[in-house]
Amino acid sequence: MAKMRRSVLLAMLLGPFVVLADVVPGGILVVPLPADVVMVTFEDRPLLIRNSKAIVGIGLTVVPGNQMLEISGDTPRSHVFKVVPKNYPEQRIQIANQKMVDPDPESLKRIESEAIRMEAIYRSFTSGPAPTVFNKPLNGRTSSPFGFRRVFNGEARNPHSGLDIAAPSGTPVPSPANGAIVLTGDFYFNGLSVFVDHGQGFITMVCHLSVIGVKEGQMVKTGDILGKVGATGRATGPHLHWSVSLNGYRVEPMEAVRIISAKP
Repeated sequence: MAKMRRSVLLAMLLGPFVVLADVVPGGILVVPLPADVVMVTFEDRPLLIRNSKAIVGIGLTVVPGNQMLEISGDTPRSHVFKVVPKNYPEQRIQIANQKMVDPDPESLKRIESEAIRMEAIYRSFTSGPAPTVFNKPLNGRTSSPFGFRRVFNGEARNPHSGLDIAAPSGTPVPSPANGAIVLTGDFYFNGLSVFVDHGQGFITMVCHLSVIGVKEGQMVKTGDILGKVGATGRATGPHLHWSVSLNGYRVEPMEAVRIISAKP
């Protein structure tokens, strides 16, 4: 926190300085940009730019307090914004298979390896225009909202990083936007999963599928079928887990739909 305060003071002394609106962990900050901007970064991560605005993902793990964007252009700028705390509700879930709560040492090695692969995808950044259409993949009931603090079999675990949509097993899952399939596989917790790169660090993932219907390297358009709903991995029944990532951080999916699909 002291380092951030020093950075903010330095920005005020050395260059143009603007204070932006507050945002919560798991939220999305939209920043209008001047015409000369070349790149915008947050925590050294490049950001998605669309319609002359930077779209900034704020992770659930981002510490509340002052944070700063670096804007590169003819005139470098530092924009400061404040992350304010949000108390997400707690959700208690009973899992029949205790190994999905307390994995054995061999499974932990697999989980760590998978986490590294997935994080590499989430942190990747490809050039190209961002999509202007971004849809919720299914219109079913939300069975578990984003951000809920998860307690499995009485043991606290990571917050829910996506949105769970209730649907019968076998329901086709369409791609929410144009993109490229960058990772598929059967993961310990996520089960059968598909990752779609929509460009500029904008990544979506669907998991717990019963069937994967695409291959890595394949290009997809909005509405193309990624797979079918299932209950693979750590799941208590058939549903779709859908996550949205911006600049390496998982954010509230429906907020992303609202912002990405907004007209200029």
